[in-house]
Amino acid sequence: MPTHLDDVTDLLDGFTPYAGAQAKRYREASLFRDLPLYAGLDLTAERTPDAPAITDASIDGPRSLTYAEFRDATLRRAAGFVEAGLRPGQRVVLQQNNSLQFALNLVGLLRAGVVPVMTLPAHRITEIAHLAVGSGAIAYITEDGRRSYDFRELAAELQSRVPTVERVFVSGDPGPYTPVPDADPASVTLPPAPDPELPALFLISGGTTGLPKLIARTHNDYDLNARLSAQVAKLTAGDTYLVSLPAAHNFPLCCPGILGTFSVGGHVVFTDNPSPDNTFGLIERHHVTVTALVPALAQLWCAATEWEPADVSSLRLLQVGGAKLAQPDAVALDEALGDVVQQVFGMAEGLVCYTRPDEPRDLIHEVQGSPMSEFDEVRVVDEDGNDVPDGTEGELLVRGPYTIRGYYRADAHNEKSFTPDGFYRSGDKVTRLPSGHLAVTGRIKDTIVRAGENVAADDVEENLLAHASIRQVAVVGLPDEALGEKICAAVVLSHEHPPATPLELAELRTFLRDRGLAAFKLPDDVRVVSTLPVTAVGKIDKKVLREQLV
Repeated sequence: MPTHLDDVTDLLDGFTPYAGAQAKRYREASLFRDLPLYAGLDLTAERTPDAPAITDASIDGPRSLTYAEFRDATLRRAAGFVEAGLRPGQRVVLQQNNSLQFALNLVGLLRAGVVPVMTLPAHRITEIAHLAVGSGAIAYITEDGRRSYDFRELAAELQSRVPTVERVFVSGDPGPYTPVPDADPASVTLPPAPDPELPALFLISGGTTGLPKLIARTHNDYDLNARLSAQVAKLTAGDTYLVSLPAAHNFPLCCPGILGTFSVGGHVVFTDNPSPDNTFGLIERHHVTVTALVPALAQLWCAATEWEPADVSSLRLLQVGGAKLAQPDAVALDEALGDVVQQVFGMAEGLVCYTRPDEPRDLIHEVQGSPMSEFDEVRVVDEDGNDVPDGTEGELLVRGPYTIRGYYRADAHNEKSFTPDGFYRSGDKVTRLPSGHLAVTGRIKDTIVRAGENVAADDVEENLLAHASIRQVAVVGLPDEALGEKICAAVVLSHEHPPATPLELAELRTFLRDRGLAAFKLPDDVRVVSTLPVTAVGKIDKKVLREQLV
């Protein structure tokens, strides 16, 4: 039977740690606390046990827990996982909507030394199976079908495709599976605190090429991410943070998000419905001070201030990220809500940039922020890798104390995505001001940013090519006022397709959904073309194609 040491050894296979002069520099600067990722919660529970920690305003609620109650509940959940046979170092896919159960499972796994793979509620079997195989996951934790999709059906397909996923735990009605477990911590020996240099959890890449890649974040680097973000946001114990974006995203999880709020003793409110008719009432009821949105939602919230009666004046910081916020939208949000906008530009791989609350509003409206740590090393380079002057567009490269050194078990990707001296090639095109602020100008990689979600064009193209009526396809992003970019599939029909029969968008979306593609990757538009434009070397010329389709 495998031992704990075997599981940890397996976890480290494919993990790229910090090393060399940079790692020594971070150590000498005392950047890391060498504590487990859940330490912020425990320290707050000791200081202020009766302070409010979590309110569940999802369909599972309403329910609220103090810090002492939440800490004790996570200890019971950790004991349950240990009693169920999960061991430190093992990986478990976690897929749940925003709720108290999500938080209990996340922290319970961390306490048990088990490494969660953070997936989104919108993911389906294509992504979940890929991530389970890539991480070597031995279990899947999810929920029932109360939110219009039955994750137990996905669990059945996952186990049929990935036999190493031996266990399934379900919040709510477990059906044929095991309920999420709780046990008395006094009767179960919990493992010692994990090595803070080990991976604490896996985030997933935005999917710039094909299926998402795994991002191993250690206890030390992710704790630093949370604490620095909380400092920039000026979070205190008096703040209430509303989790309105999917909580497994890096943005609402740790920028400063849930973990940053726990680190200062603030109050976290979960909702699984980000629409203003729901969230405005929550802001008024719980005196929410901070939340995070993507631009498409921010636009909707801005418009809703004209008709929603709720008092949202408690909101002091509205973080907007995931995609570039247009300057007119930033101005309109400030006018509607009272100078609350904070632009955020970051990546699950590491670097996070913020505008600061005390900076001039016209600067906040124009740029996407500056790095949150003095130890973040930023380069802007041309196509040949040469640094360009400030004000010149180039690709953003970054290295720092909370930026990964390599994707997990992805050697081929790492050769392309990281320089020999450890800089991450972000694929983002930016210009840098002399002040260090960055303005995002576009993407180098073939990615569509739809409503804040990165969609890899080649992932959608590969699945569309399996359709019998499609001979060639190119997927591009087209400007869209609500989504930022919409997904457009330009297709050349196969000879087998009946000439007089149109190819319907609804048919293609159903086809892709049946193949297990996440909903946010489904095309918003389909255009049938006779040919696709090509470059001099025969590659599809997407720049020309976009011009033809707009």
